[in-house]
Amino acid sequence: MNISFPCPFPPTGGETLIQANRSWHGCSRTTMTEWMVLMENEGKVHIVKLEDELRKHKGLGVINTMRLLGDLEIGQEVLIGQKYLKRMPPRLPELIAGMARRAQTISAKDAGAFITKLGIGAGDCVLEAGLGSGGLSLHLAKVLGNSGHLVTAEPRDQHAKVGLINLERAKYCFEEFPQHTHIEGMLEDVVPEMEFDAIILDMPVHVPAILASTPTLKLGGRLACYAPTTSQLEDCWQACEDAGLKVEWAGELMERPWGRTSKGGMRPINGPFGHTAFLLFAQKV
Repeated sequence: MNISFPCPFPPTGGETLIQANRSWHGCSRTTMTEWMVLMENEGKVHIVKLEDELRKHKGLGVINTMRLLGDLEIGQEVLIGQKYLKRMPPRLPELIAGMARRAQTISAKDAGAFITKLGIGAGDCVLEAGLGSGGLSLHLAKVLGNSGHLVTAEPRDQHAKVGLINLERAKYCFEEFPQHTHIEGMLEDVVPEMEFDAIILDMPVHVPAILASTPTLKLGGRLACYAPTTSQLEDCWQACEDAGLKVEWAGELMERPWGRTSKGGMRPINGPFGHTAFLLFAQKV
């Protein structure tokens, strides 16, 4: 599927980096290093790159991963130090559990809501502003597939580096991966000249980004905001209305985990309900 855009992107496939001057570079999947998912008996996940050199890996020590793990098949175990680790298939939950982190990530419950309420699927073009550590990006990449296009934006270079590492891992591990374009800078300053099926905004101040990105939203497309506080949520609501969008839903999602009791039966696990953020969804009509 060939997709053309009115801005100078490289050929289909690969990854694109766009700065304020619209320069880009790409990378091919065939030139990427292999990644491997290892799980401890207690469930902790490690994602390691196969390299033929001694390197320190957090929680594993200094090892040559190519020599130690190069012949390890999925399902086989290896002893590293005093830990037995099993090679696991690199599925989305494992990549999330073992991802590199800097900024707080969007949880699976909120990521699922974004995907379903925005109607995101194969072939869509999605703008995610506020890449952070890339937790939401991994979910989006999984559902977009080869025919989709994911555009991420992040003004903080130290956060973007972590998020792009996680996307690089996913590109190798997923059977399908969308075209990916990354933009450096505040979204309102670097909005790409293309049309989007969905826009997701996760940032401290949403209003300028809402007003700047709404013109790029297709008719019928939806915009979502991730807002930790009620004042941010109210600002998002007002900005969406000012931009001509129809607010469809705003609120928060709550999780209540359950577990087995020592004498049998099930009950809610003791502990507070953790607040993540408020979500808002608005449509262009």
